[in-house]
Amino acid sequence: MKRIAILGSTGSIGCSTLRVVESYPDRFAVATLAAGSNLELACEQAIRWRPQVVSMAAERDADALALRLKVAGLAEIEVVWGPKGNVRVATHPEADFVVSAIVGVAGLEATYEAVRAGKSVGLANKEAMVAAGELITAEARKQGKPLLPIDSEHNAVHQCLRGGRMDEVERIWLTASGGPFLNTPQSDFASITVEQALNHPTWKMGRRITIDSATLMNKGFEVIEACRLFNLPPSKVEVVVHPQSTIHSMVEFVDGSILAQFSVTDMRLPILYALTYPERVPSELRFPVGDLRHLDFCPPDMAKFPCLRLAYEAAEQGGAKTIALNAADEVAVAAFLDGKIGFNAIPAIIEDVISATEAGKLESIQQVLELDAEARRSAQHRVQQRSVASSPKRELV
Repeated sequence: MKRIAILGSTGSIGCSTLRVVESYPDRFAVATLAAGSNLELACEQAIRWRPQVVSMAAERDADALALRLKVAGLAEIEVVWGPKGNVRVATHPEADFVVSAIVGVAGLEATYEAVRAGKSVGLANKEAMVAAGELITAEARKQGKPLLPIDSEHNAVHQCLRGGRMDEVERIWLTASGGPFLNTPQSDFASITVEQALNHPTWKMGRRITIDSATLMNKGFEVIEACRLFNLPPSKVEVVVHPQSTIHSMVEFVDGSILAQFSVTDMRLPILYALTYPERVPSELRFPVGDLRHLDFCPPDMAKFPCLRLAYEAAEQGGAKTIALNAADEVAVAAFLDGKIGFNAIPAIIEDVISATEAGKLESIQQVLELDAEARRSAQHRVQQRSVASSPKRELV
């Protein structure tokens, strides 16, 4: 019986993980949960799964949850909160496997501490690897524990790599849907609305990741994550636009052979793969091969989508550059969603922040968090400058 800790239990990945646990009651049990700010769902999950510990983002929600659980006769469930609560969930002695699915850097410290505690970790959080992947992977190697990707693209690469040795790999190919503006002229980008950017052609995702898909920054984050997960330079990680999103990723070997992985677009499959690795267990998740008609591929346009170029450049330099990339993107995307800046301003703000950031060498998670906060302040300042510049001027009477 594998006992699971879930960081981000009320998000889409967390809920999908619980569905996998429910489908295989003889294999998995829930040890601990970190539930963020969704009090109602956190309470439902705690009552259903009876974890040892539940963490909430805010103290007031933790107090409210503890009271509800006491009324329900479950006062024995420990309720904690904040970053320290997440660490408690991730490092609990009852947990064998940690699913890292908290969006943003909020789950960074807990993910790192889970690795330090010798836990096997399933990664569904790109930001942790973008901001602190150098530290996390070094610690995983020290502990001799695997980092198992749950993101569909990296999970696909991991599966394909079972067909050969790492020294036989020529390059890996990450596929991108191209987002909603694949065929939109660049001249129209300045007038793109929030509603248009949130209308992804293939996937239903959270608001930030949907905007990141529209700018191709999401694919840029995946390039950085792939470099760190598989210990490859950026020159060996290629992005190819594949609108059908049928093939999740490919691995090309030195002899010219290419292995591709495709499956149903259901996150339960990569979650199940990570939870059961190195086994494969039966599931009902079947791809209808008979429905396969054609596959289109084309190179990404980095002039039209500069966020992808910025990610490659940050990956080459490493250190604080990738921290600045992620932090500035999160701030700029939030500003776009709030109507403070235009779509075109997102990459411009990110590039400004990266240019003002020294690469440096990362020594600790605390340093990562400090650099992240500094980059966010820098990005907020640039958002404010653009908001003021674009606001209508009042005439003096």
